[in-house]
Amino acid sequence: MPNDFEGYVRVRGAREHNLQNVDVDIPRNALVVFTGVSGSGKSSLAFGTLYAEAQRRYLESVSPYARRLFHQMPVPEVDAVDGLPPAVALQQQRGTPTTRSSVGSVSTLSNSLRMLYSRAGDYPRGQELLYAESFSPNTPQGACPQCHGLGRIYDATEQSMVPDPGLTIRERAVAAWPTAWHGQNLRDILVTLGYDVDTPWRELPKKVRDWILFTDEQPTVPVYAGLTPAETRRALKRKETPSYQGTFTGARKYVLQTFAGTESPLMKKRVAQYLVSMDCPLCEGKRLRREALSVRFAGYDITEISRLSLRQLAQLLQPYAQGKPARGKDARRHPEKALVTERICADLLARLHVLLDLGLGYLNLERGTPTLSPGELQRLRLATQVRSSLFGVVYVLDEPSAGLHPADTEALLRALERLKAAGNSLFVVEHALEVIRRADWIVDVGPQAGQNGGRILYSGVPAGLAKVEASRTAQYLFDTTPRATRTPRAPADWLRLRAVTRHNLQALDADFPLGVLAAVSGVSGSGKSSLVSQALVQLVQAQLGQTPVPEAATSSEELLEQTDGGELHGRIAGGMASVRRLVQVDQKPIGRTPRSNLATYTGLFDHVRKLFAATRMARARRYDAGRFSFNVAKGRCPHCSGEGFVMVELLFLPSVYAPCPECAGARYNPETLAVRYREHNIAEVLAMTVDAAWAFFEDVAPLRQALETLRAVGLGYLRLGQPATELSGGEAQRIKLATELQRASRGDTLYVLDEPTTGLHPADIDLLLRQLHGLVDAGNSVIVVEHNVQVLADADWLIDVGPGAGEEGGRIVASAPPAEVAAHPDSRTAPYLRQGDGA
Repeated sequence: MPNDFEGYVRVRGAREHNLQNVDVDIPRNALVVFTGVSGSGKSSLAFGTLYAEAQRRYLESVSPYARRLFHQMPVPEVDAVDGLPPAVALQQQRGTPTTRSSVGSVSTLSNSLRMLYSRAGDYPRGQELLYAESFSPNTPQGACPQCHGLGRIYDATEQSMVPDPGLTIRERAVAAWPTAWHGQNLRDILVTLGYDVDTPWRELPKKVRDWILFTDEQPTVPVYAGLTPAETRRALKRKETPSYQGTFTGARKYVLQTFAGTESPLMKKRVAQYLVSMDCPLCEGKRLRREALSVRFAGYDITEISRLSLRQLAQLLQPYAQGKPARGKDARRHPEKALVTERICADLLARLHVLLDLGLGYLNLERGTPTLSPGELQRLRLATQVRSSLFGVVYVLDEPSAGLHPADTEALLRALERLKAAGNSLFVVEHALEVIRRADWIVDVGPQAGQNGGRILYSGVPAGLAKVEASRTAQYLFDTTPRATRTPRAPADWLRLRAVTRHNLQALDADFPLGVLAAVSGVSGSGKSSLVSQALVQLVQAQLGQTPVPEAATSSEELLEQTDGGELHGRIAGGMASVRRLVQVDQKPIGRTPRSNLATYTGLFDHVRKLFAATRMARARRYDAGRFSFNVAKGRCPHCSGEGFVMVELLFLPSVYAPCPECAGARYNPETLAVRYREHNIAEVLAMTVDAAWAFFEDVAPLRQALETLRAVGLGYLRLGQPATELSGGEAQRIKLATELQRASRGDTLYVLDEPTTGLHPADIDLLLRQLHGLVDAGNSVIVVEHNVQVLADADWLIDVGPGAGEEGGRIVASAPPAEVAAHPDSRTAPYLRQGDGA
């Protein structure tokens, strides 16, 4: 069998991360799947070694100037790699995509569409030709001058600034004004100006309300602090000496000036809540200048055509690609325009068909990438590669099935087959059994995670893995693990949602069972996340009076995006008596900088620092717990400011992050490192894995319990001090879940998780399921949005959304125990449940 392959990539002495000096031969021109439990070293081999080495070799062949434009990976720790072709990496998106990035820009379809409108669009009589960049909202030539290409303007309204018109001005009816002294000052100025601050806001004349909120005037008047309105009038009449001179600022002016000018993130966040989003009146939300919007193709302006689903767009372009509409009088008068139309439309159509084959026909070009799942985003980028017709390349993919329903995984596998058939090699890091089964070759890494992994257990054709007893993957792939049958729990109550309207959900009624583990399934884009992670969460939060805690925004644009929640309609008609608390466990990062880590997020580090502060040496030196934080000046290394490394800029080569020469990467100053707890200093404790720390702190009850829960969700391989920036979305989600599991459960809590199995090996999924069932046994309700059949089959209740994606979805297809959904004729999930293979 090995003789069927056309050559091999030979790796010798790979030591990247936890790899144990491994040697392995991997065939080219094949679908090679790297398997193993989470943290075993699969990605270290596929990305950290093979892709990093391929990139290094390629960059050595380009000019030093061009090299600076690449995001360069560190040089891998490996003795030799032979037979390695050039490589293209398609990794899961780790950071937050920009709000201006869209399906059209990622797929580059928007570029071709702009060219089509520029060269083949129907212009109004007398209008001169516009170049393609004039049809982009992200260029000065194209962006609407009023909203700068965002399509929306943000303004403060009476309703947003005065949420409770029953209050008086003295009772802080104008909530948008600052709190504390500044707000009191503005109210005192109104008293001096003769305004009534003790009548309910709604009873004041409209002219008065409008002046207080919207005036641009800024009169400076004497202020008599602490006096009543009557006493102030007397003082003014007598021309008494005021407390000070105060300058008035209208509420709207205060909000806009503060948002634009403050350096304080907290102040910016506070005033952002009083800004409301509305379609830009100049471009009507279409983001472009009037000149660009006046050009039409097939009766649509470029924004209207970008809002069609990709499936509709393909149908619209089909006749143009075949030259049919261009055969009339206009074609005879402008033959070059007819040719351009046919050429561009044919190219657009060919690229659209790849996207349709990958099951993305429900998206539209204007859809922002921040609203896409990681799986959707990766398939978009994969489609670009399928169309590029490269030959002799290694594609290295990171869990391409993440976020995909098994039915969509079939489309993905077809795309991978096309790449392979074109003469390319595919190196895929994957957990999904349906992908592993289609491999030509399997490289199984393990046997466990972290320090207990990093060895090659097997490298060969799939059938041979069955003989490897140490392989956790083999147990699931060949179904040698006996599974206990479980009787599904009966729902204790129902959370009834009525008339939910959001995205593709139109006046939908949905009943969610409580007191059980419920799973929500359906193809990608069917409306699962809109229903659960958005509608259900927001409606329950509103009923409980919980304010959602948004992720820290890094720009004003992001902050405004967060305050603009989008249109949601619906109500809860029953079941809230059984829900006292809502916990949403999502995949957003637990921090944006390396200073945030597993130990700080879970609160573990507080206990550790107290232990060090209680040692004899620390007490003698009068060190408190703060001394042992690398974020505090007194304890950290002054040279690297507690980072543990220094960056060396090498201009044409990858920047090198070298351990700090002062602290050798320990992050602390020598005085702090001198303090030891059980022969270990604070840096050595942070370097321990969760598993090692669990043994080390065996008799420290609060730490032992916290570490136990981290191990229970499959994170025993992570280091306590592992930076948040190194964690995947799935790892971040499980850290949040572990943190939640540590809290004493009072019952009646609703837990909502969106695809918690992302990045998990089937063995780790079993661990996760055990924890979720434990939450239900403690009197709580758990709802998971999931594609993984292992989870769907093990749930007490299954709600299948669909039947298709986009306009073809948004309905409840089936709602019953999994065994009953498996028999439903209209469910796209049913056939995979019937297979019962745990894939």
